[in-house]
Amino acid sequence: MSQKNKIPKKAYQNKDFLHSEKARTIRILSEYLEPTSRLDHHRINNTVLFLGSSRTDLDDKKSLITRYYWEAEELAYKIAHWAIRLKPKGKNFVICTGGGPGIMEAANRGAQRAGGLTIGMNISLPFEQYPNSFISPELNFMFHYFFMRKFFLINRARTVIAFPGGFGTMDEIFEMLTLVQTDKIHRNKVDIILYGEDFWRKVVDFDHLVKYGAIASEDVKLFKFVSSPQEAFDLLKKDLPRFLK
Repeated sequence: MSQKNKIPKKAYQNKDFLHSEKARTIRILSEYLEPTSRLDHHRINNTVLFLGSSRTDLDDKKSLITRYYWEAEELAYKIAHWAIRLKPKGKNFVICTGGGPGIMEAANRGAQRAGGLTIGMNISLPFEQYPNSFISPELNFMFHYFFMRKFFLINRARTVIAFPGGFGTMDEIFEMLTLVQTDKIHRNKVDIILYGEDFWRKVVDFDHLVKYGAIASEDVKLFKFVSSPQEAFDLLKKDLPRFLK
């Protein structure tokens, strides 16, 4: 009697293959389909995206970033508290962040305080960035590919609020501005807010970019400056309802 061959693994159960270079497209597709399915399951129509520094020391009372942490928390609370009461089907203006510490944590924290769901879209890094504890567990995502994470940060956002931050924040907000400037995202489909006018005007001289012809004078109308949670909330409360389904 011949011995039966051992049943081989099916391709989708072969972890060595799935982690190989040849299966990269499958991994990319998975990072698109799984978050899409989860967001749809929880009926997330659109989001308000918070960007900002991950470097916050709440024990340093003199730190400007610490001040912005609590202002981000308050603004996220105001938006989430207001949005929960809206009646259209599904969930609108859900607070979304990159899932890490600092300003991201603050925004998730404010939304949780309001009793709302809140999204965190984290990224695996050599120096691990762990998800903060204020993200709703069912909306806690971890990405490998930066470009897929960026897609989901932006895809359902109806407002992007950029608080002071470093390279990551600059990368994300300038990519957003470029997408709107080039009409890949129509300017009527998203509001862009730079929070902390003093910071942004010192760090980026937009008027100088216009003077040198690097951007058009119309391009500085793609965003608005705000400098307090109430100012930002008043602006958003007026503008966001046009996106309701």
